[in-house]
Amino acid sequence: MIEYLEHPLSNATVNDAADTATETSPVDPTSAPTFVELGADPQIAEALEADGITHAFPIQEQCIPLALQGTDLIGQAKTGTGKTLGFGIPLLQRMITPDKPEYAEMPADAQGKPQALVVCPTRELGLQVATDIQRAGRIKGVRVLAIYGGRAYEPQIEALQNGIDVIVGTPGRIIDLANRRDLDLSHVKVLVLDEADEMLDMGFLPDVERIVAMIPAKRQTMLFSATMPGQIVNLARRYMTQPMHLRAADMGDENATVDAIEQHVWRVHPMDKVELLGRILQADGRELAMIFTRTKRKAQRVCDDLTERGFAVGTVHGDLGQGAREQALRAFRTGKVDVLVATDVAARGIDVDNVTHVINYECPDDEKTYLHRIGRTGRAGHTGTAVTFVDWEDVARWQMIDRALKLPFKDPIETYSTSDHVYTGLNIPAGTGGTLPKASRTREGLGAEKVEDLGETGKKKRPDHDDRHKHDSHKHGDHKHGDRKQTEHKPREKRHEEKAPAVARTEPNPESKSEARTEPSSEDKARRNRQRRRTRGGEAVTPE
Repeated sequence: MIEYLEHPLSNATVNDAADTATETSPVDPTSAPTFVELGADPQIAEALEADGITHAFPIQEQCIPLALQGTDLIGQAKTGTGKTLGFGIPLLQRMITPDKPEYAEMPADAQGKPQALVVCPTRELGLQVATDIQRAGRIKGVRVLAIYGGRAYEPQIEALQNGIDVIVGTPGRIIDLANRRDLDLSHVKVLVLDEADEMLDMGFLPDVERIVAMIPAKRQTMLFSATMPGQIVNLARRYMTQPMHLRAADMGDENATVDAIEQHVWRVHPMDKVELLGRILQADGRELAMIFTRTKRKAQRVCDDLTERGFAVGTVHGDLGQGAREQALRAFRTGKVDVLVATDVAARGIDVDNVTHVINYECPDDEKTYLHRIGRTGRAGHTGTAVTFVDWEDVARWQMIDRALKLPFKDPIETYSTSDHVYTGLNIPAGTGGTLPKASRTREGLGAEKVEDLGETGKKKRPDHDDRHKHDSHKHGDHKHGDRKQTEHKPREKRHEEKAPAVARTEPNPESKSEARTEPSSEDKARRNRQRRRTRGGEAVTPE
């Protein structure tokens, strides 16, 4: 059963709107409509079919027909249910590409300028959304560009100058390029705010408001969010025109998690976590796995520990340069590594096929973080397994998450790496240890994926020996590195020679030394007498 909500926002809250207009209709997943039946362009449907995507999911079934009419939308659905194509297909269909006759009729200053803008909270999510839209629109010839920090400005500016139809980016880089007048948003006719609740949590709403002010008021605006806090509702009231609020959920299902995810919550001792983790990663049927930690240091430590145990591991966290982060994600997507350790920077929107296991190495901070972490598996109709480790001191925090999401795990089971329920619950072969056997180490590893050179703002490549020589010679003139000692010594000699005459003038010659000692000035005599009196007999005396 699908709960379909359609109601223009007024001064009432979103929940009030849900109460006033609710329509339910049974939907058989095997008879879900195709994208062509929903009104999608055949070229878009053909591109999706080439990727194995033929039928729409509930949120897509609700969004696409209304969005094609130009209606402002608020889309709300569980994570991993296909929201990207829900706004991506209508967005692509409204683009006027250079091969269309209408393109020549556009004003000259509008040709080649962005016609659609998608704002995302994180770099990884922006890159993922841009990739999905580009693949769906590749047959139509839609030009898509991802702009975000960590990359050099020049390639992005060059692409903008060559002409772009759709921009997908993070707020900071969008504002930077707009302020430099390299990005013209005055011709945008479709605006999408993806993961709006995350942008609220990260403090991006003021930046989003600045971006909206740069876009024409006559536009279509679509906002997508897993949750609808009050500030997001206020944002919708200010910047959207009679939006339709769409929610996709099973009738009577009040749980926020996807039913296809098998969840386990265990109370684990910190000293036993890595050993237990190594055994979980050897479960039968496991393909790709993601491990989430709270901190950057913990993510790197877990990655190092698993690497020592023989697993092919990559990591994504804030201490890495953008090139290293993208290297790890590419290696993970292509299967060169089958384990990705990450902080919450990767918990939003990273859509990788065949992720069967998600492990929370530490208890999440709140229920939203938990939802988005485990939402990396069980996506788009697949099944998955989520395991959460809870420390003794985090039990109270977990119980708050359990209460908010109405989960049946109020008291996590005390678990060790040798516990029977670990093997039976996750289908781990008996006798499995925490180290991967050498015969099973078949992945190429992170080193098989090259690090892309991202330019001046990416992680800089360490200069080789010759480059350092060139750098030193540039700093010290045209001299070679071997002459550095001489070039630094000569100025000091010169300065010494210049000061030598001054010293010679002030220093008395040998003939005059006796005169200087025998005929001191009256002032010198008085000073010496005072000094003798103060220190007579080695004891301090009161001065006269």
